[in-house]
Amino acid sequence: MSNGDQANQVTALQQQLAAMQQELVETQRLAALGELVGTTTHEFNNVLMTVLNYAKLGLRHKDDATREKSLTKILAAAQRAEKICNSVLGMARNRKEEFAPTMLQQLVEESLVLLEREMQKYRIAVQTDFSETPAVRAIGNQIQQVLLNLMTNARQAMSDGGTLLIKIAYHKSANLVDLTVQDSGSGIPKEQLAKIFERGFSTKDGPDETGKGGAGVGLAACRDIIEKHQGRVRVESTVGKGTAFTVRLPVFVQPQAAAGAPIVTQLGVPSMGAVVNGQG
Repeated sequence: MSNGDQANQVTALQQQLAAMQQELVETQRLAALGELVGTTTHEFNNVLMTVLNYAKLGLRHKDDATREKSLTKILAAAQRAEKICNSVLGMARNRKEEFAPTMLQQLVEESLVLLEREMQKYRIAVQTDFSETPAVRAIGNQIQQVLLNLMTNARQAMSDGGTLLIKIAYHKSANLVDLTVQDSGSGIPKEQLAKIFERGFSTKDGPDETGKGGAGVGLAACRDIIEKHQGRVRVESTVGKGTAFTVRLPVFVQPQAAAGAPIVTQLGVPSMGAVVNGQG
């Protein structure tokens, strides 16, 4: 076989590998979307049951006190439904597969809405610690996939209840933002820590009663996503005390206009100077 044929064969194999990796990423994305649909459907069912039960109660009892209580409960359920809708719509807006300025606090808040009842069911107290941070450079739906996975793992590690802490901190000198998901659960043995990002490895026996986890692809997919974002992930764990995953992402930097490029001002809008708002 000539050198040219070998080079062509290597190129073809590289293309096949790239295609397979892309298919795997898409499969993981669809699996995450399926879990999200299941979670959202369950949340909406809870809201609807509340509305139906209190509507029936209000119809059966004619006294003002009971009807006022029923209407108050229905209003609260409708407001919860609104929050769920806004979270889902926020995720839908993040479905573009392109890097953009992304506020991590908003992703966390939307994710907590979707997992709120699940955390309550398993007696998980959620705490947040958000520092003022600039937007990171991210594909929103992918980072949310990482966040939901880490939050679900944390919940599963606290079988007897516990505390979930989500922290966002800005490292100005490095222009990086840390997103930490910390649980007070069982912890991960030292001999397993080096393996948790390997595809196919899992510390669980299989999916839990909600159908989540156990396949050994979640953390591997998270690592791939974070690396694609030019970020890093660190895990610290103590058996019997808990685990903390920290995702470090670069801050979004506004691309500079090409030298000599003409400045185009929209009609009716006055020209102004450009303003950018913005443990390793």
